[in-house]
Amino acid sequence: MPASRTRHLCSVAAALVLTVTAPAAAASAAPSTAGLREVLFVGNNWDGTADVIRSSGDYARIGRIDVVPDKAERMAEINADPIKWIYFMAIRNSVGEGHDQFVDDMYSTPDGSSVVVSRPSFADVVSIDLATGRVNWRFKVAGYRADHMAVSPDGTRVAVSASTANTVHVLDIVSGREVGRFATGDKPHENIFTRDGKYLYNMSIGDVNTATDAPWLDWTKGDRHITVVDATTFQQVKVIDMRQRLDAIGLKDYSDAVRPAVFSPDESKLYFQVSFFNGFFEYDLATDRITRTKTLPKNPATSDDRTTFVNDSRHHGLSMRPDGSKLCVAGTMDDYATVVDRATLQEGPLVSASKPYWATVSGDGKDCVISESGADQVTAIDFATGRKRLSVPVGDHPQRVRLGHVADGWTGPGA
Repeated sequence: MPASRTRHLCSVAAALVLTVTAPAAAASAAPSTAGLREVLFVGNNWDGTADVIRSSGDYARIGRIDVVPDKAERMAEINADPIKWIYFMAIRNSVGEGHDQFVDDMYSTPDGSSVVVSRPSFADVVSIDLATGRVNWRFKVAGYRADHMAVSPDGTRVAVSASTANTVHVLDIVSGREVGRFATGDKPHENIFTRDGKYLYNMSIGDVNTATDAPWLDWTKGDRHITVVDATTFQQVKVIDMRQRLDAIGLKDYSDAVRPAVFSPDESKLYFQVSFFNGFFEYDLATDRITRTKTLPKNPATSDDRTTFVNDSRHHGLSMRPDGSKLCVAGTMDDYATVVDRATLQEGPLVSASKPYWATVSGDGKDCVISESGADQVTAIDFATGRKRLSVPVGDHPQRVRLGHVADGWTGPGA
């Protein structure tokens, strides 16, 4: 590599590290929460609903939202267009496991008046008025499927992956107007803004619904990498290919499809899961290398046949205690979740769970909250003890769980 190119990459990496380790005071101002109540939104993907529950404590349900109030209109459009119909059915019969995917991700607006939802089967993002239950605006993504989202630290912008178009759209969260977009690897998935809002990371996961899952066929899965862009100009700043980093530590047979990921509090480390692997990795941004590997126990009842893993993910869901001391891992195909000490990487008790699909942090920071998509419930696990506290029922096939806000006294649309 030419010396000038090497110096450029090093300077970019240094700039990223300096930026993401800046003091919290330099971060964008957080939206005001006066007159609002913090809640957890639980997206029930196969139901087309979102349950709104308390953000900590007993996690009791406050209300429920229909996120497909325009379902009849959308289905009429799909049935009238052969290409849209083919993709709609493909989603149902592949990544949807025989079901339509009506809610993948969701975030509330800064004023708590609306919730913005990505709807995979309808290839769109909509804003739902929390008072009336009506659609405020609708944005059709490029291609035929919408996926994971991320909200900027100031709450004003939302990024959504258009998974069949290898594109991320960034929208104004209030108006739905597109403020930018950028190209990614194949099948963009997870999005993460840095704490100061200056950079946006996207993880592309490639083709996860094919049966070419053997390690020697990994090349058929497509171009998978992390794309880092400037969150103002949406120009590419850096590309991180974990294939090279995994090969460097002798893990040539491991997938480089980065799935859920989470930064350490100072954003010097990135922890991430990959397809097919029961565990996670620690990546150091300053040295640009994988520094630690954590392999978690396999469930003896889980088949080692990779083609039986849902969308190639053995483990899918990762969160971190606010002080950075513990990680929480959803062992999706192994039917458990566990809290891992970040310093030692020692896991705690394996908490039995039915196809846990996501892990987030409670409003008070004390619990890891997982979605049990196989049991239609969310479960709180105490970060301090690693043990289950309680479970509460939700709708059909809960996946993403996100902190947000509603107006004080809100109990549901029209209530």
